[in-house]
This record gives sequence, C-alpha cells and structure tokens, in this order.
Amino acid sequence: MFAQMVADKLKIPFYKVDLSEPYRKRVVDYMFREYEKGRTPNPDILCNREIKFDSFAEEAKKLGGNFVATGHYCRKGQIKSGNKTIYRLLSGKDDNKDQSYFLCQLNQEQLAFSLFPVGEMQKHDVRKIADNLKLPTANRKDSQGICFVGKVHLPTFLQQKLKARTGDIIEIPKTNEFRTWRAGFPDDDLSGKELKQAAKPHGYNTASGRAIGTHNGAHYFTIGQRKGINIGGYKEPLFVIGTDVRKNILYVGEGQSHPGLYRKGLFVKDDEIHWIRTDRIMSSGESREYMVRIRYRQPLQKAKLFRRDDGMYIIFNKLQRGIAPGQFAAWYDSDEVIGSGVINR
Repeated sequence: MFAQMVADKLKIPFYKVDLSEPYRKRVVDYMFREYEKGRTPNPDILCNREIKFDSFAEEAKKLGGNFVATGHYCRKGQIKSGNKTIYRLLSGKDDNKDQSYFLCQLNQEQLAFSLFPVGEMQKHDVRKIADNLKLPTANRKDSQGICFVGKVHLPTFLQQKLKARTGDIIEIPKTNEFRTWRAGFPDDDLSGKELKQAAKPHGYNTASGRAIGTHNGAHYFTIGQRKGINIGGYKEPLFVIGTDVRKNILYVGEGQSHPGLYRKGLFVKDDEIHWIRTDRIMSSGESREYMVRIRYRQPLQKAKLFRRDDGMYIIFNKLQRGIAPGQFAAWYDSDEVIGSGVINR
C-alpha cells in the first residue's frame, strides 16, 4: 500500500479505517440506482462529498486531527463577512490538473476542515519534490476510473446488479426536426414556458428513425457515448443521442456534428441545487451570469442561470455537446466554484 510506504518513509503514524460500508451505501448503491434510471452519475464527486470529506474526515477528528489534507489540485481561500469566515473553493494553479469540479458539492463545514497543499503547484513540480524525497509515489501513474474502485469495464461492473437486456438501436437522421436557437443569452424576462423549452432534451420515438441493430441494455449508455455501439458501415462514428430505459431503446446519430448531441440549456431541480458560497444564494425570479462546467476538464462555458420556484435553469451562450442527466453542473465566478447541481434533464 503506497500510503503506508510514504508514512514509513516520512516516519509518521499510519492509521487504517474501514469505510467500505458507507462507501457501498452512499456511493456504489447510488451509482446503480442512477444508472437504472438511465442517468449518468459522477461517483468521484459523491465519493468526495460523502466519504473523503465526511466519513473519513470524522475519523480524522476522532484521532485529534485539526485538518484533512488531500492531494486535490485546487485551492482554498477565505474572506470575512462581519464576524463570519466564508471559505472559498478555488481552481488549482495547474490548469491541466485542476480538480475543483470534483469538489463542487462540498459545504462550508467541510472546506473549513480541509487543506489543499498542492493547489498552488504544477504537477511536474509535485513529482520532482516526491522524487527528491525518494517517495514511492514519485513515478506512480495518475489514478483513473471510479473512486476507490479504479479502472473497470463499466457495463461489466454494472451487470453485478443491472441485468443485460436486448433492445433496439434506432438511428435518428440529421434531417430530423430539431429545435434551433440563436447564439447568445436569452432576455432576463424569459417566461417559464420558454425556459423549459430551452432546457428540454431532444425527444425521439421509434418512428423518428430506423432500427439498425441491437444493444444489451440502454442503462449502460450515456449521452455522447461512442464506444460500445458496435455498428459499422458509416462514414462517421455513431454517437448516443438519447436513451429510453423504460422501453430499452438506444437512439444514435452519425457524426460529431449531429444536432441531437447539442442543446441550449439544462435544468437542476430545486432540492438538488447546492451552494458552496451560501452568502450568494439566488432567489426565485433572479438571473445571473456565471461560467459553467458540465464535466471534468471541460473548458468553462458562458451561461446564464435563471432561478425559479421549481429549480435552476442554466442557458448557455453556445450550444453544449453531450448534456447528460445525472452529471453535475458547476458554476464559477472567475476561478471560484460558487455552487453546483445534479442535471435533471
């Protein structure tokens, strides 16, 4: 175990704690439930919120720890508001390794107890320090795959609980009728009906296209996915543009530019909106411009957030590719994460 080897090298105490049960209940079971609904969860964000900065942090406190320091490439700042300290989650200085997105569900209490010592550094400098100290992790490959599970073949992993079911693959042509949107932001006084239209996913049925093959379960696929469709004979690759888990139908389109891959906006339900900066919560009827990210390493995108009674509508300046329900949208003010939410549709 690398952690124990590093502790031995540094001559510091090493403690073990078994968190497999809370991890199974709060991360793995959640994953299965989301995939069963046809949504694409982000287990790394859940693992950070529920395990590393919650269950694990509580165990550290029992040992008398004042802080939990992690290797995430992000930074922590703080400001004063009256007698209150407000903690800020900031992007890491290494743009290629910034992991602030993965921490977008943390709260003020969790940030207060956290330290990010490599957030101001570049990855190559961190490796250089580890090499100089002759730490066993100096040349270790970056971790990939599911948090604490590693790199797995996702359909095989999901088959532990979600049975394979054969269903039709329907190809939707580019000539299908798709909604079009002008570039730029809509007006602040957009009606509720117009907001819902802008955030609505494309709708398909079997009459919209033609059957071209079969798959082993619509719940194994996500919007924008290319691998696993396994149908050839096309000039351009096929991509998933829609799923219907109830009828077990997979909708696909040909090419990166297929209009079914692109949308103007998305919606986050009211009870799934999370604010790191609780002093900047938006009221119903308010709109505000932020930079938004809907997946790790995606460049930040200009967007306008519309807070309504039923939730948050996020409308982008430009069409966005592969908006997937179950993933997280995180909104930033410059290099600070202000809040986030689960994409409902």
